[in-house]
Amino acid sequence: MIARLRQSIPAYLFLLPWLIGIIGLTIGPMLLSLYYSFTDYALLNTPEWQGLHNYTALFHDSRYLQSLKVTFIYVGVSVPLEMAFALAVAVLLNRGLKGLAVYRALYYVPSLLGGSVAIALLWQQIFGSDGLLNDVLGLFGIHGRGWISEPGTALWTLIVLRVWQFGAPMVIFLAGLRQIPDEVLEAAEVDGAGRWQRFWRVTLPLLSPVVFFNLVLQIIGAFQAFTPAFVISGGKGGPSDSTLFYTLYLYQQAFGNFKMGYAAAMAWVLLLIVAVFTGLNFVLGRAWVFYGDEGVRR
Repeated sequence: MIARLRQSIPAYLFLLPWLIGIIGLTIGPMLLSLYYSFTDYALLNTPEWQGLHNYTALFHDSRYLQSLKVTFIYVGVSVPLEMAFALAVAVLLNRGLKGLAVYRALYYVPSLLGGSVAIALLWQQIFGSDGLLNDVLGLFGIHGRGWISEPGTALWTLIVLRVWQFGAPMVIFLAGLRQIPDEVLEAAEVDGAGRWQRFWRVTLPLLSPVVFFNLVLQIIGAFQAFTPAFVISGGKGGPSDSTLFYTLYLYQQAFGNFKMGYAAAMAWVLLLIVAVFTGLNFVLGRAWVFYGDEGVRR
């Protein structure tokens, strides 16, 4: 027993930095935020326990409800569009293009830069009243508008930015497509299946685990979107709260109004929302995610 314990000591010593990090920087703050969510805590004062007040107050807060609406629209529109665009590009790149690695790297770059402050500022220059898009439209005699300064279009510019970041799911789709055996597609072609039938009945079912993986990741990422809305709206979620993402409103409450308890409650509700969407994906995925040979539809 003692000899086995001595043998384990080096392993625990190597694990110690990770254990300190996971407890001190992840588990500890999470538990502390859970406690704060049940308190009236304004950062500079002592937390006062008030039970479920923060949680019930959320649903009487019109701006909170607006942030939910904006975020759900953003997730519901941007994720399917991003997934479809990524899959379409992956299918095109899977046709044996020369210099595939170069194209793959070029298409992946937006995923690396899309969430940065620099790209958000660039988006302002493109979709602003005097931006590049209006200059291009002016060449055709079309009068543009302030795409990011009008409530009806501001959110859609952020959706376009999200779709533009299709590189990461595209690379994963491409890797999945490369794993589909050519023999399966050739057999389907011999049986008389057209290009669309091969894609719908063979390629897509065999690719369904990859689609599922990308879908879960992209939904979680979309719910966490923050930087573009913060930069483009100046941290206010305007115009008229049309870009008031959930995370942005959480930030405003925590670091603008110093309502740490209220913000902590918002964070835990967001965690619950993401968990519900992820759970639904796993439950519904049983009907459309196929593994191995069962993926080929008859």
